[in-house]
Amino acid sequence: MKIAIGSDHAGLKLKELIKKSFEEYDFIDVGTHTEESCDYPDYAEAACMKVIEGEAEKGIVICGTGIGISVAANKVKGIRAALCFNEFMAEMSRKHNNANVLALGARVIGDDLALRIVDRWFNSEFEGGRHQRRVDKIGKIEEK
Repeated sequence: MKIAIGSDHAGLKLKELIKKSFEEYDFIDVGTHTEESCDYPDYAEAACMKVIEGEAEKGIVICGTGIGISVAANKVKGIRAALCFNEFMAEMSRKHNNANVLALGARVIGDDLALRIVDRWFNSEFEGGRHQRRVDKIGKIEEK
């Protein structure tokens, strides 16, 4: 599975840890590649466009708190980015919301928890059914 992944400077170390810890996935790293201060919207957009254009099946975006990068990611039409702070949120974001992008806050969760969140997110599938109706409604809001 191809995963687009991007972070600002605050998320760089966690991004590299995720890539190393999940070597079975093919990561498309859209940056950043240094700890020099940079702007998270640039990396949110780059990762999300890989998902929208079909180059990646899912995406992961990371900044200090996860808030800014998740807000930016959700501005990309067709993206359903979920900011998750625990494994349950990650699972439900896939099962009920069909989230196609996971947002993480590198400064607010530890590395071990972050890896468990990513693992749960990767291993949870959309349930469809009544949840599809709700996801469709989100798409209709996006069209306005």
